[in-house]
Amino acid sequence: MARTASTERKPEGGLSKKGGKFLLELARRSIQNYFDKGEQLDFSENELPSKRLAEKGASFVTLTIRGELRGCIGMFEAVRPLFQDVIENAVQAAFGDPRFSQLRGSEFSEVKIEVSVLTPPRYSSAEEVTRKKSGAIISFRGKHATFLPQVWKELPEKEEFFSHLCLKAGLNANAWKENGFKVRAYEVRAFRE
Repeated sequence: MARTASTERKPEGGLSKKGGKFLLELARRSIQNYFDKGEQLDFSENELPSKRLAEKGASFVTLTIRGELRGCIGMFEAVRPLFQDVIENAVQAAFGDPRFSQLRGSEFSEVKIEVSVLTPPRYSSAEEVTRKKSGAIISFRGKHATFLPQVWKELPEKEEFFSHLCLKAGLNANAWKENGFKVRAYEVRAFRE
């Protein structure tokens, strides 16, 4: 698909395929370093192939084994350099996702990594999220949860998507239909191994 010049900010914030490939390699190195040394990867900004990777950015790192989720951790808000966000989220996805036991060394060779770079979230509606197949962050009665846009592949209907998202947040499955329910939408540029 041909790209045309535009002043509109792209979902990936100008991140190239080469930059995405680098982030995937960085995520893998970060997990391997944690296995080897028990500490976070020490990585210098001077080693980056692009200045874009040093800009503040928000990401999610998702780990799967044979298509099954094995860990997923991320940030919605850009509070640190994108490369640092990926390093920290990769380690947390492997060793700190409370839904799973820590990744074992014997599993690591089977892991496939996906890095999703997020646009800033904006207030939206369930209808807009459904129409655009965006990622969604929900907030209701002090509880929060998110689904990345990739979840639409597994839950393609609005009812399913929002009901499961409510359950993930510890809410009633129909909470998304109540007054006071808040939705923020975001887009991602996903890079997969």
